[in-house]
Amino acid sequence: MRTGFYIIINVKTCDDVESFGTLEIGKDRTFARHLFGLLKGRPVNSNEGLIHLDLMETKDGLPMNLEVLYCTLSELGENVQIVTKEMFKYITLKDMRI
Repeated sequence: MRTGFYIIINVKTCDDVESFGTLEIGKDRTFARHLFGLLKGRPVNSNEGLIHLDLMETKDGLPMNLEVLYCTLSELGENVQIVTKEMFKYITLKDMRI
């Protein structure tokens, strides 16, 4: 039973929603939820943005959408920085955890 977490970057178009990026964030559910909670934006029910981020879990090969966050282009830039920084800390410091 394989599980993994990732964030899909989507943009609304006139006709549909197009995905244009994926950020792999590992296999740790607690870390994935924590990381997504740090991101800038508004909950899905606000429906005010053209860009949205989907927190996804793949379990036994099947994708599940866990949470959605709308954001602006500026917030997307900040979010990519946050993900990069937090992933760097998680990966480099995991050997030091007890």
